[in-house]
Amino acid sequence: MSHRGVPSGGVDLRNVRRPGWRDNRRGAEIHGPEWAHCPDGRGRHARAGIDGDGAVREQGADRHVAVAAGDLTGRVLAEERVACEPDGYASDLALASSIWERINPGVGPLRHVGLGLPAPVVNNVVRSAAIFPGWEGVDAAEATAEVFDAPAQVENDANLGALAEHREGQARGHSAAVFVKIASGVGAGIIINNELFHGVDGTAGEIGHLTVDEQGPMCRCGSRGCLETYTSSEHLLRLLGSQLPGATFREVVVAAGEGNLAARRVIEDAGLRLGWALATVLNLLNPGVVILGGAAAQAGDLLLEPTRSGLRRHALDSVAETPIVASELGGRAGLVGAVHLAAERTDLVTS
Repeated sequence: MSHRGVPSGGVDLRNVRRPGWRDNRRGAEIHGPEWAHCPDGRGRHARAGIDGDGAVREQGADRHVAVAAGDLTGRVLAEERVACEPDGYASDLALASSIWERINPGVGPLRHVGLGLPAPVVNNVVRSAAIFPGWEGVDAAEATAEVFDAPAQVENDANLGALAEHREGQARGHSAAVFVKIASGVGAGIIINNELFHGVDGTAGEIGHLTVDEQGPMCRCGSRGCLETYTSSEHLLRLLGSQLPGATFREVVVAAGEGNLAARRVIEDAGLRLGWALATVLNLLNPGVVILGGAAAQAGDLLLEPTRSGLRRHALDSVAETPIVASELGGRAGLVGAVHLAAERTDLVTS
């Protein structure tokens, strides 16, 4: 949800794609943390957005930091993404700061930072070392504010994806929507009554850790048979390691489109499992639309169709035909969301 009346900022750490340019914001993307900076629309102040993530590339997991600058309307003025090694929060923030210095639009003082992280965030603190090592126990908002000398706000990266889709993507016009980010991990951002839904302490939306098979493989969270162990991009690449060694997820999608039966099968199986899990989510929440982002957006109908089939098989009739669509923002959703997070802190608006 947006918190009006206080300084705003957001950072999203997640699996990332190529950053893009959008309207009046500037940004840099670090696959690790992601930041967005924005001017206030009157030309005197800036907002920043950061999105950090682990991206799946040819030889496995890679991390980048993405940073963007934007204005008070949520428009991106500039952005950049830089690869980095997993070396903890201090290194990530230092890299984000150096990117910001490079892309700073020079419209005025930085007023707020939005930070997105690919992990559960409780009261601005990352709570899982297994999911996002190097940040556990860190007050991410405080650390970010100290580096950038501006108030900061922290969100889970899937929440930022949901915010971006609701403000300018596939969820526009829907009062309730679910955004599912599928990359090396799987998470969801939930919009209810046009606001982000966080739950009691901010960890709502961990769809990747819904159990879909009690006897399934061990998950990094310590449980067995989580959805993430069947649908993440890392899982699919692992299954195809012998047939498509060193392939990226995009290359798997291309192979599937060209008729590779193994590639088509693993994507189809992932979609059926995802649809099964989404049936539970939709039975409970009844959103107007489900948006698939992250690596999933690259697969298009190869993933969407089996996901819809799995939903119809397991959901109540009243929600079985809920639209499931691919994100139009692609890998930029978290960064765009970080910019909106920073821009919507109306307490920082000055004349």
